[in-house]
Amino acid sequence: MLIPARLGSTRLAHKALADLGGAPMVVRVAQRAAKSQATRVVVATDDERIVHACAAHQVQALLTGAHHASGSDRLAQACTLLQLPDEAVVVNVQGDEPLIDPALIDAVAQRLMQQTDCDMATAAQPLQAEHAQAPSVVKVVLDAQQRALYFSRHAVPYSAQEAIPPRWHHVGIYAYRARFLRHFSQLPAAPIEQAEQLEQLRALWHGHRIAVHCTEQPGHPGVDTAEDLQRTRAAWGHGV
Repeated sequence: MLIPARLGSTRLAHKALADLGGAPMVVRVAQRAAKSQATRVVVATDDERIVHACAAHQVQALLTGAHHASGSDRLAQACTLLQLPDEAVVVNVQGDEPLIDPALIDAVAQRLMQQTDCDMATAAQPLQAEHAQAPSVVKVVLDAQQRALYFSRHAVPYSAQEAIPPRWHHVGIYAYRARFLRHFSQLPAAPIEQAEQLEQLRALWHGHRIAVHCTEQPGHPGVDTAEDLQRTRAAWGHGV
């Protein structure tokens, strides 16, 4: 498992190192991820301060380039530095999700291993009606085999009838094979990716399939703002 973590953040400065119960947030993410069935948990970062913070808590961290435009580009370099075999399954857990459920990590990895015609796997949960119009809540449309047809910030699918088809809220966790991660980082950006500002659309644009693990369990949001950090600290204090 790889955890991309940048020190810079436009909405919450240095959030990877924000204190959460006596340890940096990125360390808490790694500790939570270690409760899954992953054989290895590594933080991939662009800053030596994160490497040192992880080392102080016995968490393996890898220094990658500072030029990467996305987390998947950082993970592709990490796969090369770690010399991972092509068929190794790599789960991408964001460095700002310290409350992620370890069972979800296992389920997404298992989904990719079962769906051999797919190059990626991710997760989704039922979309709450109050979030249907929120651009910050990403939606995913599925096919009959629970593979992704499209991701959007809009309320999709649209329905011309009174009955609305099931709508799914995309959960931002990914599993890839190391071979595909290396390939993905070389693909040109897609017009739909740039329009929606959703990197996973690059894979669909270039003909790659994404398996989706659907769960009824509500997830815990990541930390993007100071308010998010306060809520996460409160939840952490209550043992969530």
